[in-house]
Amino acid sequence: MNRRNAGRVSLAALPFVLALAADLILFATRRDRLPARLASHFVGNGEADDHAGQGSYIAVVVVLFAGIGALWVLMAVAGRFTGAAYRRTVASGYAVAGGLGYLMAVTLLINVDAAQDAQGRAQGVSFPMWHMAVALGVAALAFGIGLLLAALLPPEEAPAGRGPAGGGERIALADGEIAGWARNAGAWWLSVAPLAVCTGGIALLLTAGWVAAVPALVAGVLLAVFARPYVMVDRRGITVSGVLPWPRIRVPLDRIEAASSRRINPLAEYGGWGYRIRPGRTGVMTRSGEGIVAQLAGGRSFAVTVRDSATAAALLNTLIDQRRTEK
Repeated sequence: MNRRNAGRVSLAALPFVLALAADLILFATRRDRLPARLASHFVGNGEADDHAGQGSYIAVVVVLFAGIGALWVLMAVAGRFTGAAYRRTVASGYAVAGGLGYLMAVTLLINVDAAQDAQGRAQGVSFPMWHMAVALGVAALAFGIGLLLAALLPPEEAPAGRGPAGGGERIALADGEIAGWARNAGAWWLSVAPLAVCTGGIALLLTAGWVAAVPALVAGVLLAVFARPYVMVDRRGITVSGVLPWPRIRVPLDRIEAASSRRINPLAEYGGWGYRIRPGRTGVMTRSGEGIVAQLAGGRSFAVTVRDSATAAALLNTLIDQRRTEK
C-alpha cells in the first residue's frame, strides 16, 4: 500500500474508530452503574419494549462500527472516487459514524442508574425522540468535518480511458435493412438478492410488525422486478428494462455520438452496482466485465454491462451513421 492509499484508508476509517472508541470508553466508565440487561429497543413513544445484556451491547457496537467502517474504507479506496465525489463519500462516512455513535451513546446513558426487576432488566427507561433530531445535527456537523479533512488529501485523478475506446466498428446493413440487438444482462446474485430481502421482510412481519416489514418487502419486490435486466439496441437507442415494461431506462439514439465495447469495473469506476450516477457518467452495472459505453452529446457517457457488447456497440455506430446520413 502506497502512502496516498494509506492516507485514504486512515481518513475513511477514522470516524468509525473514534465512534467505537468513544462508545466503548463510555461503557467501561459506567459499567458498574448499568443494569444487567439494558433497555435496547424502543417504540414510537420512546418506551422500551426489549432488553439486551451488556455483552450484547458491546458486540453490536463492535460489529456495527467495524462492519460499516470496513465498507466505507472499501468504497473510498477501491471505488476510486475523484474530486467532489471523493470528498462527499468520505464526509458521508463521518456523518454515519457521528449519528450512530451518538445514538449508541444515548442508549447507554439512559440506562445508567436504572432500577432493575428480578431478571435484571432495566425499568423506567425511555428514549426521548428529540435525540433523533440531535443525532441528525451531529451527523451534519460530522459531515462538514469530513469534507474539510478530505480536502487535505489530494484526491486520485480519474484514470485515462474511461470514455468509449476502440476502433469504432460497424455492422454492414443493406439499404432499408432494419436490425436490432437484445440480450439479458442479469447476474446470479440478482436472483438471490430479492429472495433474501423478501425473506427478511417476512421475518420482520412475524417478529416486529408490518411497519418494519413493509420497507423490506417493497425493496424485495423492486429487486425482483429488476432481477433479470434486459438490454436492447435498435433505432430508438439503448433501452434497459426489467421484468415489467416500466420503469425502464432509455437513451435515445439522437443523444449518442459514438459507442464502444470494453471491460468495466463497477466498483472502481462507478462506486458499486445497480443504476449508478457519477460525475460525467451514468450506467447500469450488474457485474464486472464487458459492457457497452455510449458517448453522449454534451460530454457525458452511459454504460451498461452485458455480454456480446461488441456487437451492440457496432450496431449502435451503424445506426448513428444512418441517422446522420438521413439528416
